[in-house]
Amino acid sequence: MKKILLLFPLVLLLAAMGCKKIDKLLTFNIEDSQNIKVSGGFPLGQIVPLTPLSVPTKSEEKFSNEGTSANLVKKVTLNQLTLTITNPNNENFDFLELIKIYISTDGNDKILLASLDPVPTGVKTITLNPTNAVLDKYIKAKSYTLTTEAKIRKPISSDITLRCDTRFQVTADPL
Repeated sequence: MKKILLLFPLVLLLAAMGCKKIDKLLTFNIEDSQNIKVSGGFPLGQIVPLTPLSVPTKSEEKFSNEGTSANLVKKVTLNQLTLTITNPNNENFDFLELIKIYISTDGNDKILLASLDPVPTGVKTITLNPTNAVLDKYIKAKSYTLTTEAKIRKPISSDITLRCDTRFQVTADPL
């Protein structure tokens, strides 16, 4: 009986380690890229919303490519969101003081996806800090909407185009 009691914690430990290894094998990334346009004329020092951006997920195709399906996905989180100025070439993020990007599938379920405060100056690319939000329902949907709020540090003289690169980490069940 004592041997069984001593072996039980060992079996639990091995099972837990096995589950982590299985999760690692069933974890993959979904990457996407969208363009965001920032128009001139925003008020300085106020947090203002930018035009919402609808993003088709094509998740069923992406899940299928990884050998799984939406009903087997158990956890989705954002692990990277990067913004890069693509136009005009001479622009950098000096105009931006803070930025928050939200995700939603309809107007009632908007949550913070990532943010950066303060935004560094003199750079053309920034990486936002992702939240730890579980994003299953957003990535499993046919599309989601990205809504951006920004606080402008200095006047924007012309339209600016940003590329938003996202990387979501997806973990699926084996069966």
